[in-house]
Amino acid sequence: MLAMRTALAGALLAACAPALAGTVTVITSFPKDLTQAYKTAFEKTNPDIKLEILNKNTVSGIAYVRETPAGQRPEVFWASAPDAFEVLGRDKLLANASSLANKDVPDKIGSYPVNDPGGMYLGQALAGYGIMYNTRYIKAHKLPAPRQWKDLLASEWFGHVGTTSPSRSGTMHLTVETILQGEGWDEGWRTLLRMSGNASAITERSFGVPDGVNNGQFGAGPVIDFFGLSSKYSKFPVDFVYPEETAIVPANIALIDGAKNTEEGKKFIAFTLSKAGQELLLEPRISRLPVLPYSQLAGKIPEGYPDPSEIARRSKVHFDAELSQSRYYVVQSLYDQTVTFRLKELQTATKAIYDAEARLGEKARSGKAAELLERARKLAWTPLIDGKQAADPQFLAIFGGNKKDAAVNQKITQLEGEWNGKAKANYEEAARLAREAMSL
Repeated sequence: MLAMRTALAGALLAACAPALAGTVTVITSFPKDLTQAYKTAFEKTNPDIKLEILNKNTVSGIAYVRETPAGQRPEVFWASAPDAFEVLGRDKLLANASSLANKDVPDKIGSYPVNDPGGMYLGQALAGYGIMYNTRYIKAHKLPAPRQWKDLLASEWFGHVGTTSPSRSGTMHLTVETILQGEGWDEGWRTLLRMSGNASAITERSFGVPDGVNNGQFGAGPVIDFFGLSSKYSKFPVDFVYPEETAIVPANIALIDGAKNTEEGKKFIAFTLSKAGQELLLEPRISRLPVLPYSQLAGKIPEGYPDPSEIARRSKVHFDAELSQSRYYVVQSLYDQTVTFRLKELQTATKAIYDAEARLGEKARSGKAAELLERARKLAWTPLIDGKQAADPQFLAIFGGNKKDAAVNQKITQLEGEWNGKAKANYEEAARLAREAMSL
């Protein structure tokens, strides 16, 4: 009898209590200040759902989704890089989320669609790419405040720049692509190689650059805007500028196909796009650009806050996500083999060129010395593959192939080995030529 009463009481209690809907797992590269704010707010309005944040850089996040079997995948992918969502969409790892779109969000920012036209991912915030710098640092080292990417290529910036690799950071990948699309493949790579030659370090994650600028380890570095703006509005001695070659593109959120708790995942996506979710972006420690128009957030916009529509209007870059996606792994691999893994040799060559230019003065402009220095610059700062090869469909197909295919992996490994060896030889020869010029 007692057992029956206990069972009946348990059944009644279960019927009256709210059902535990489940856990929403979110893969994101965003910092804890942002994710914790959303976790707290979402769980407060949805007490029956637990939000689990799985922090991975964008490249690792893509790999994680690919490797997790259907039915066991996380619910939400949330990151800044639109080309990463194109990769996931191409691999049929996303579910259509068009029904979750906020109707008050404009169709475009500049000429760029805020939401994927096919409905596979939605713009949740807007992001621009630029230069963050430490105001105290540049004053102490007598450096001019940078305004354009070219400003970080000057010899006085040698050893004062912090950067990371596109293979370690989706936001850095977008920064690299923004420069390549704004300046063209060949000139863009010259900018990247020269900027990297001035770098004192390649950080392990994208937030290593803003952290280094905040604490004075670096004078400046390329970052996504919310890193610079959140530090600025949190009273760090830093500033952030959008160069002419920037891009305002959506930071996206998507529903992963084959997830465990799809309906709960939809609720989180809808929350991030609601007015309450958009207002969270304006907190000083987050400082992101909302996709909702400023007219919808009256009284919430901080004084002097960047206007994404104005930045998009002034930008020289009309970002092409399909182009970026098509050469996604080529750009990462080429950067790693010529910069990340050969930074020391690139730094040495860059320093040798600067030393020769400073020692020779006017003599560096003509005669044998000028010829040697020009050869050194070309060896150090010219990409190993030109724009024509980078656009070759057969070449791109190698890096876009199935990474589990031994033949594909062998070909990629062969190419990477050739690039790595060629970069080392070029940088060493560039340094030798610069020293020879200086001896004249």
